[in-house]
Amino acid sequence: MLSALLPVPEVSAEALAAGKRKLVWDAAWASITGAWSGGVVLVAFALSLGADPMTIGLLAAIPFMAQAAQLPTTLLVERLRQRKLIGVSAVTGARLIILLLAVLPFLPQAGPRVGLLVGGQLLVAVLGSVAAGAINSWIHQLLPAASLGAFFGRRLLIASVLACAGTLSAGFLIDHAPFGDPRLAYPAAFVGAGVAGLASSWCLARTPEPLMAPPGPHPTWRTMLAEPLHDTNFRRLLILLGAWNVASNIAAPLLTVYLLQQLNYGLGTVTTLWVTSQFANAVALYLWGRLSDRLSNKAILAVALPAYFASMLGLVFAAAADLAEVRLVLLYLLHVLMGAASGGIGLATGNIGLKLAPQGRGTAYLAAIGLVAALAGGAAPLLGGAIAQWLAQSELALIARWISPSRAEDMVVLGFAHWEFLFALSALLGLYVMHALSRVSEGEEISERVVMQELALEALRTVNHLSSIGGMIGGALPFSRVSQWRREIRRDIRRGRGAAPD
Repeated sequence: MLSALLPVPEVSAEALAAGKRKLVWDAAWASITGAWSGGVVLVAFALSLGADPMTIGLLAAIPFMAQAAQLPTTLLVERLRQRKLIGVSAVTGARLIILLLAVLPFLPQAGPRVGLLVGGQLLVAVLGSVAAGAINSWIHQLLPAASLGAFFGRRLLIASVLACAGTLSAGFLIDHAPFGDPRLAYPAAFVGAGVAGLASSWCLARTPEPLMAPPGPHPTWRTMLAEPLHDTNFRRLLILLGAWNVASNIAAPLLTVYLLQQLNYGLGTVTTLWVTSQFANAVALYLWGRLSDRLSNKAILAVALPAYFASMLGLVFAAAADLAEVRLVLLYLLHVLMGAASGGIGLATGNIGLKLAPQGRGTAYLAAIGLVAALAGGAAPLLGGAIAQWLAQSELALIARWISPSRAEDMVVLGFAHWEFLFALSALLGLYVMHALSRVSEGEEISERVVMQELALEALRTVNHLSSIGGMIGGALPFSRVSQWRREIRRDIRRGRGAAPD
């Protein structure tokens, strides 16, 4: 068994193709593990054990802070040079801890059940971070750079779809506890998550690992971190990723609390909003993945980032809607837009990190990305929670006053209260994220307009496979011809004719 976890001198084309299939199955099983033991299920589980709001915030910050474990993992990988052994062992250990967490509801209520949950999640996150540090370097060397976008787009698409299905099934399981005993619902979900995680580890263990390049002198962690930091363009990428993690995580992890507490929606409605966002993410990933191999990741970010931050600001305006039905429709639309934008951002930020890391020296560069994500992503939700608590009783309103001889009336044009301050702050920080993106160089610059045209074309090609009218739509609106017509019109105007092409 141990020999199956060792690297091989050469990876054949057949072995690479089989390994890609195993990586897709690994993501599929891992997404089920996350759906049944994380996210909404984890929050509900913690609340059932008696967790307070501060504990919920800590659980949200743990995965980000645990990414700091990738730093010592980098040194471990460089010394042992057994990335597959390290990664599979660590991730399997995390899945076994998830299985053990299933016993918490059966412990005495006076016992430290919440503390054990937090400690268990910390171990799961640290082991997952160690695994990610080894696996990312392994996959960076295994997969050809030219096909990263299409492969990861397909992999993330399948994982997202299964995550949605897993979350819905977990919610059904919890609402319909086995034998009518609510104590059995969460253990059943965590046992299922652990078993799916072990299946994921099995698939990962059967993916080939190429030998690492011959080692040079063993560097210290300061030396290894200095290498990506001395790379000017990669340093700018780190600033971009740090800014994105702060701007997004200062509000996004608290969105569920906002919907439950301030807007007073039930858990069922909040779950459907989450699934709607994830479904949009899954559908958009297919299109983003195909685009990232033809266009630049930077161009995709230039389109997806403004869409995401505009959606965050839109949450404030959606809450101001008077009719509850209109507000809910707006929330669904915003979740669709955020999900689609998040798909492009996640895919492009992952790809651009792999692309800008020098081939054969990716371990230190990818570890630097993980460290930035740990610091920025871990601090942001804690900062967001502190700001929300500070502004819990505050409100900012823009009021318009109408005065006439017969009456005077005040109307609230726009109001910010409690959690809505965080959404506005997230959108404001998004302006700096866009500035940081403009300073990163990925190669050939591609305009946002080209990305939108290509995205529309990919959507139309997809419709062609699903609908009998797809071909008609694609023929009626060829975006490449629109650009050509515009160029011809400008040329005719310069020549004094002003005639449009036939």
